[in-house]
Amino acid sequence: MARIDSMEPFCPCRSRYSPARPVDEVTAGAPSGRKHSRLSITLAGILAIAGCGIAHGQSPIPPQSPPAPPPAPVAPQPRFVVVLDAGHGGDDSGGHLGNEAEKTFTLAMSVRLRSLLGARGIQVVTTRESDATVETDRRAEIANHANAQACISLHASESGSGVHLFASSLSPSQTTRLSAWRTTQAGWVVRSLALAGVLNSTLKNAGLTVTLGRTSLPTIDSMNCPAVALEIAPERGPGNTITAGLDDAGYQAKVAESLAAALLEWKTEPRQP
Repeated sequence: MARIDSMEPFCPCRSRYSPARPVDEVTAGAPSGRKHSRLSITLAGILAIAGCGIAHGQSPIPPQSPPAPPPAPVAPQPRFVVVLDAGHGGDDSGGHLGNEAEKTFTLAMSVRLRSLLGARGIQVVTTRESDATVETDRRAEIANHANAQACISLHASESGSGVHLFASSLSPSQTTRLSAWRTTQAGWVVRSLALAGVLNSTLKNAGLTVTLGRTSLPTIDSMNCPAVALEIAPERGPGNTITAGLDDAGYQAKVAESLAAALLEWKTEPRQP
């Protein structure tokens, strides 16, 4: 058997050496009891190859680090829904606003505001999209089914000045899963007053006259969300003279833009349901 010490170590990166014989060939015919010889040959080959790499300036391959864990999934943003309730409709014309019925004005304002809110990424549910009769209870059902974070009931009047904001006159109470239909809003009055405050601030900052109040609101009193009734009247100056009528396109746009800005601010308010 050839001596291992005299064997030329095989260097895979130096072509002038002939390939070393396989270990099996070297150890062929060796007694089966001499397992240490095969182990010595194997170690010698490994050390020769490692020494060759170091001699040629090759750095040892660093250990592979475990792959980074996948990023945590991003939590979905909570839904934010606004219900726009265009007052009256169908057989119920509402008040008379010059040559226009209140039901026509409120529907047009609802459509305009829906477009502005949609452009701001806010989901909108409306109680009516046409000149249709919608019962009071049905309006509340739509808002409750939408799980809305705000409801604006739109109205208009020739009397008064600017924008009137009304919250329910119900006394505040704890929210319960099974509230009486006509007093459901009692559990939301505090949040409704907070919503009215945001609307009031934004409308005033836009230079509009705002009046705040509380009254019995059959539609809103059955809603389980922050809800405010909003009545738009002409803008008046000194001497009660009309400076911007309900048919003034610029005035309508100003009110709608202010409402959209207020609802976008309300979206960022803490403690949204």
